[in-house]
Amino acid sequence: MTRGRLRIYLGAAPGVGKTYAALCEARRRRDRGTDVVLALVQEHGRERTAAAAEGLERVPPRRTEHQGVVSQEVDVEAVLRRAPEVAVVDELARANAPGARNAKRWQDVEELLEAGIDVVSTLNIQHLESLNDVIMQITGTRQSETIPDEIVRRADQIELCDMSPYALRRRMSHGNIYPAEKIDAALSNYFREGNLTALRELALLWVADRVDEGLSRYRGQHQIRHTWEARERIVVALTGGPEGETLIRRAARIAARARGGQPQPSHLMAVHVVAASGLAHGPTRELARQKRLLAELGGTYHQVIGEDVATSLLEFARGVNATQIVLGSSRRRGWQYVFGPGVGATVARESGDIDVHIVTHEEVGRGRGLLPPLRGTLGRARVAWGWVLALALPPVIAGLLRLPPLDALGLTTDMLCFLTGTVAVALVGGLWPALASALWGSLLLNLLFTPPWRDLTVNEADNAVALAVFVLVALLVSFVVDLSNRNSIQAARARSEAGTLALLASSVLASQEPLRALMVRIREAFAQRSVTLLEQLDDGAWRVVENYGDAPCTDPEQADALVSVSDSLALALRGHMITASDRKFLNAFASHIGIALERQRLARDAAQARRQAAGNKIRTALLAAVSHDLRTPLTSIKASVSSLRSTDLQLDETDRAELLENIEEATDRLDGLVGNLLDMSRLQTDTVQPKMREVGLEEVVPATLIGIPPDTVAVDVPDSLPRVWADRGLLERAVANVVQNAVRYNPPGGPPVRVAASAHGDTVELRVVDHGPGVADPHKERIFEAFQRLGDAPRGTGIGLGLAVARGFSEAMDAALTPEDTPGGGLTMVFTLPRCAPLDAPAPGGGHDGGGGSGAEEEHPAQRTEDG
Repeated sequence: MTRGRLRIYLGAAPGVGKTYAALCEARRRRDRGTDVVLALVQEHGRERTAAAAEGLERVPPRRTEHQGVVSQEVDVEAVLRRAPEVAVVDELARANAPGARNAKRWQDVEELLEAGIDVVSTLNIQHLESLNDVIMQITGTRQSETIPDEIVRRADQIELCDMSPYALRRRMSHGNIYPAEKIDAALSNYFREGNLTALRELALLWVADRVDEGLSRYRGQHQIRHTWEARERIVVALTGGPEGETLIRRAARIAARARGGQPQPSHLMAVHVVAASGLAHGPTRELARQKRLLAELGGTYHQVIGEDVATSLLEFARGVNATQIVLGSSRRRGWQYVFGPGVGATVARESGDIDVHIVTHEEVGRGRGLLPPLRGTLGRARVAWGWVLALALPPVIAGLLRLPPLDALGLTTDMLCFLTGTVAVALVGGLWPALASALWGSLLLNLLFTPPWRDLTVNEADNAVALAVFVLVALLVSFVVDLSNRNSIQAARARSEAGTLALLASSVLASQEPLRALMVRIREAFAQRSVTLLEQLDDGAWRVVENYGDAPCTDPEQADALVSVSDSLALALRGHMITASDRKFLNAFASHIGIALERQRLARDAAQARRQAAGNKIRTALLAAVSHDLRTPLTSIKASVSSLRSTDLQLDETDRAELLENIEEATDRLDGLVGNLLDMSRLQTDTVQPKMREVGLEEVVPATLIGIPPDTVAVDVPDSLPRVWADRGLLERAVANVVQNAVRYNPPGGPPVRVAASAHGDTVELRVVDHGPGVADPHKERIFEAFQRLGDAPRGTGIGLGLAVARGFSEAMDAALTPEDTPGGGLTMVFTLPRCAPLDAPAPGGGHDGGGGSGAEEEHPAQRTEDG
């Protein structure tokens, strides 16, 4: 069976018209005679979307209820039985409800495609898995429903539904996307103009990349080698020489003119060709600087391996469908052209339809150099020892070879002995001492071992050739040994730097104080006495931000090494001067310090934002409480009083009693709400000071049940139970809140709420057991948050403070309040109270009478609080 084709309408944000476009496509196909059904369409109350769906056949969706929420899913079995040619499935990235056939909607679509059914679907750019972190940075919202990019990449057609941020916000303000009550919040949060612009750019770039992939795939399948100038792509060739920066800037200007603005990574690419053997390489310092410049200009760096530079460069350019190549004029001197025409001329001749720019620069004709620079990387001591060996070792070898029985050896063996000495000098002192050793050795060979003796002339031609070969071989061996030695030293240093940077990164990430950890690592890495971070104030003076070590620098003038971190921050090292290569390494540390400081600032800002958010949450909840939960009983009281005072109404005694009862109930409820608000305020300001004393639960529990219907609660608190150490007023209020909460959620007609107590060692447990809907494990701690009702309590049943007050009062008395599941369903709240110690033992928790008083006992125990 042929797999179905997938067509996706991709949008930058909700409301750009993806579903409408998919429905229009379905209508067009139906009008052409195609069998089309709507497997699932989310209209969201939008009139134009509903109108576009009219007249199209629907396969009824599968309805699933989870936690009281009814969701619609694709009925895959029904669609497969119907077997249409095309099915429309909206919102491809959505997750299905638990218990559905598949966990994700895109998995439903995969089944339809495997069955040979074409699918038309919709998707927003923020649901792509690879962009999840980017979307979080832009919008501040992490998408919980994502789809793997590979699923979307495999789509046969992707059509972008584009709309400007201004037009989309206008649609939103006109009520064409969300209901009226959600418009203001959406416009000020997710649908800000900056967010929409960034999302739109992401969508456009993602689709553009898919177009590039499709073009590359088509060219590869049809073996198209010549360039298609669909858009300008500039490749700049880097040799690692100092002219690279000039070439990059010139190429960036060409790329900018090609697109009318800043070059993008897909427009500007730099390539450096490295020999396959790895022996030929450019100056890494120059390349590193050019890479940074390229990144600043929006380009990308590439490195390819090839023996022939021109061929490798052209292969790379054709592979990326480049339209232009930028090269620098040759740095070779005139006589070097005898070895060939050069890379520039070869590329220009073989480029075909790719334009080639040869850019002049200051390094033209200065020569590339046949050998690497001769400045060594060895220490002075080793070079000095090398010169000592260069001068002393050849005479020693000559003296040994003149002694019997070595004096009988031939000239070839003598030359090998001198060559061994030259290699030893190269290993110790580098190239120049080795060259001196080779010349000094050849002179001794001529004088002492080549007839005529003690004369610089050579009688036999083969001896002259042998001496010449010896000098040449000694020079070449000295060069190779020195080059290998310097590469070994550079590799060891690179390993050391890489290891230090890795250790630096891991220690900084793992440390709770990254700035301090960085200072410690810098002092250890560079063996300094002290490392100081200085900040320049507005008046020009300097202050110490952080220091590690002895004798901190208080001014940049006191530093042996100084590196800038930012415009106002500098890192000062005291101890000894550092080399230029070490300074480059120190710059990396300075960059990490800047990141650490930014991390600290972000942490402070985040903490402040959390405090502000918590305060805003409390203020919002208090406003909701005052505007609704507190006004409701006041409204009831005012209505009842108005009815009693009205002269137009004829009220009998029954009516008057009912109105008075309403006033009393509303007053009690209002009193309880205000009491909970005051209690929560006292808990948050740490002004609760319990009066701890011996308390009997058989006395507390009955007082908490005043006002509660007797048939709703069953009490099992034996009189023989040990007494507990608590504040009676606080305990009564906490237990009353928990019992009322249990009664509220206990099902009507079910078993009554059970209040039972039992002793367990040094503690006494009081359990309040209900058989209501219960609370899921992830929410068991959330129910103790202030103003938290988990979204399932009806309005008017309280402001969500009862359990928070109960938990707070329990902790104030060194007790605990924890939730457990009731066997068979429901919630059990467990008070764990400290048992009273013997009379001669100190009271637990350090409590005492008269500690300021909580004020709880001054209120009537029948005062109740509401919870939700």
